[in-house]
Amino acid sequence: MTKGTYNVTKVLPASGFSENYLLETAAYAEAYATHPIAKSILRAYGKEIDFSKIEEVEEIAGQGIRASIQGEKVLIGNRKMMEGAGITPSQITENGTVIDVAVDGIFIGSLIISDEVKADSLSALKRLKALGVKELVMLTGDKKSVGEEIGRKLGIDRVYSELLPDQKVEIVEQLLREKPEKTTLMFVGDGMNDAPVLALADIGVAMGKLGSDAAIEAADVVILTDEPSRIPTLIEIARKTHHIVGENILLAISIKVFIMIFGAAGIANMWMAVFADVGVMLVAVLNSLRILR
Repeated sequence: MTKGTYNVTKVLPASGFSENYLLETAAYAEAYATHPIAKSILRAYGKEIDFSKIEEVEEIAGQGIRASIQGEKVLIGNRKMMEGAGITPSQITENGTVIDVAVDGIFIGSLIISDEVKADSLSALKRLKALGVKELVMLTGDKKSVGEEIGRKLGIDRVYSELLPDQKVEIVEQLLREKPEKTTLMFVGDGMNDAPVLALADIGVAMGKLGSDAAIEAADVVILTDEPSRIPTLIEIARKTHHIVGENILLAISIKVFIMIFGAAGIANMWMAVFADVGVMLVAVLNSLRILR
C-alpha cells in the first residue's frame, strides 16, 4: 500500500548524545543491510562507510540488527528488540516507523522513518470493495499509530500492527478459519517476511518490482509493476476468463451433442462433422479473445 521509499524525517538523540553520533552509529550497523529502511538511514548519513570498522553483524528476524563496531556492541531495531535486551527506549508519539539504537546496553536515541501511501492505493481498495470483497485487513510490522493512520486513510476494515513474521502467520490462519465457506482469502505482500503467509493464503500475490525473491517464489501471482490497482484488474480478468471458459465448454458440448443426434438420425454429413470439430475450436478461440478487452 505504500511506496517503500523511506526517508529519515527526524533524528532524536537521547540526552548526552549528538545527532551525528546517533546517525553514524545507525548507518554503520545497517551498512550491510539491503532493505529500504537501511537504505534510507545510509542516505541520511550521506558519507562513505569504512567497512573495516564493522567487526560483526547479525540480523534478528522481525526485530533488527546486532552489530559490533570498533569494539562497541550496537543494537538497532524496534522496541521489542530493546526491551528484550533490558533497554528502555524513549516513548515516541510521532507518526512514522521508530528505529531505536543502543550502544553497549545504553539507549542513545531513535530515528523516525516515514513512508508514503501509493497514489493508486485508495482507488484500488475502493474497486476491490465494488467487486464484492467483503473485508480488507492490513498486517504490518509498523507501530500501532502508523498502522491505524494508514488504515484510516485507506478505509481498511481491520489493522494488525507491530507484528513479527510468525504472528502474521497466526493471524492469517485465524482469518482462514473465520472466513465463510466458498470464499477465498487473498494475501498481497512484498517482503521476505511475507513468504510464509503468501504460501499459506488461498491466493498469494507478490509485488515483483520491490518484492523479495522469497516472496515472489512463494506467490501464486506476481504483479511486476508494484501497482495496487492491478489487484482488482487481476480479479476482473480471472472472473472474465472463468466466465468465457464456461461459455466455451457449454458451446462445444452443445454443438457436438447436436451433431451426434443428427448423425444418429442419418442426417449429418462430413461438413457438419468438420464444423463440430475444427469449427467449434475456432469459435472458442475467437470467443476467448474477448478477454483482451
